[in-house]
Amino acid sequence: MTQNAATAPLAAVRRINPVVLYFFGALGGILFGYDLGIISGVLVVVSKLWDLGGFAKGVLTASLSAGAMIGAGLAARLTAGIGRRRTIMTAGAVVIVATLACALSPGFGALVACRTVLGLGIGLSSATVPTYISELAPSRIRGAMGALNQIFIVSGILIAFLVSYWLQPDHLWRWMFAGAVVPAAILIAGLTFLPETPRWLLNAGQEEQARAVLASTHSGADDDIEAEVAAIREVIRLDAEQTYRLRDLGRKWVRPMLFVALLLAVGQQFSGVNAINAYFPTMLIALGFTASTALLSAIVLGVTKLAFTAWVVFVVDRWGRKPLLLIGNAVMAVTLAATGWVVLNVHDKGTLGALSVILLVLYLAGYELGWGAVVWVMMAEVFPLKARSAGMGVGAVVLWASTGIITAVFPIMSDNNHLGIGKSMYVFAGINVLLFGLTKWLVPETSGRSLEQIELGLREAA
Repeated sequence: MTQNAATAPLAAVRRINPVVLYFFGALGGILFGYDLGIISGVLVVVSKLWDLGGFAKGVLTASLSAGAMIGAGLAARLTAGIGRRRTIMTAGAVVIVATLACALSPGFGALVACRTVLGLGIGLSSATVPTYISELAPSRIRGAMGALNQIFIVSGILIAFLVSYWLQPDHLWRWMFAGAVVPAAILIAGLTFLPETPRWLLNAGQEEQARAVLASTHSGADDDIEAEVAAIREVIRLDAEQTYRLRDLGRKWVRPMLFVALLLAVGQQFSGVNAINAYFPTMLIALGFTASTALLSAIVLGVTKLAFTAWVVFVVDRWGRKPLLLIGNAVMAVTLAATGWVVLNVHDKGTLGALSVILLVLYLAGYELGWGAVVWVMMAEVFPLKARSAGMGVGAVVLWASTGIITAVFPIMSDNNHLGIGKSMYVFAGINVLLFGLTKWLVPETSGRSLEQIELGLREAA
């Protein structure tokens, strides 16, 4: 290979601004957040339009998760085959088509089917974006860049709450869905000009292009880049004869990290977050709020989520992943238990509503400080290079399955004929106490180490 040929990709990649690189790399999170959040506003309208009961609300909400499970399962094969970048672009295309189909749905059954297809694209994106960012970011800021994905997720949720508030008075639920087309189109356009990750490129035998991408994202000397290339080559060499399939995640030295990833995936959802995200307005309406006031209160929650996620960007690489998870669990357990007590014991509607909103805002602050951003960061960190696609796919499938269970069950669970809202909050508080103990004893710290150092450490410990 001539010198010009070797340096051509380097020059092409160096023209990309790192801010642009990480912005568009994480933009897929907006699709995730918007489609999670918009259903809360849609439900306020279509519940009356189609006279939906608790079961039907759960089916409509959980249909996104059902599709996302399939998408996350497909992500492992796609990211390994066509790369991380093209997989995210594929996800964006699926979201555009399915979003338009949702907006044009003639009735409940069609909307459930279209929202399931929409979930397919969201699952592809959610399983791939954290990997894409973690493999591009230097280890010293990998946590912060991983948290950037969560910033986009909560930004998508906030945008969805704002759109719902503006459009709900005119019952424009179809336009609520259609809003997702805009970020999906921007995502596809932006990724067209961005590179593939250096780890995927090296695994595919494209060493010069991988070195060029590292040069564009790392501010260190050439020796640092060469050292990272050598480390990536070493982990590829160790598994030169191994093609990872799902069952290979059960190998002795990978198994502990698979368990940690699944604990994080299940814990994030069973902490109760998407019961709050999806049903917060309908919960407040059940407690006596008007629809417009309930949706306005949801915007307060969205702003809180964004503010605390932004704070995580500055502390996740200094404080570490594990302390943030533990702080989050403690805050969530206390605020959920207090919310349950308030709902069961405070009978003045004004006081009940105000205290419920305040406590749930504090709950979401705790969630975003810990389990919101950190889970996606760590899931993308703990798997070895050749198992990362399969591992993230499995982790995302389990996460979306957990989301589906919570969003399907909560409308029935929180109905006054069953547990009711107050006792449901007690259940989630108890789960967070359990998660605190499991996290303290079983989850390792991953901050401050490169992905290759984490992998080699796992091998040595096996």
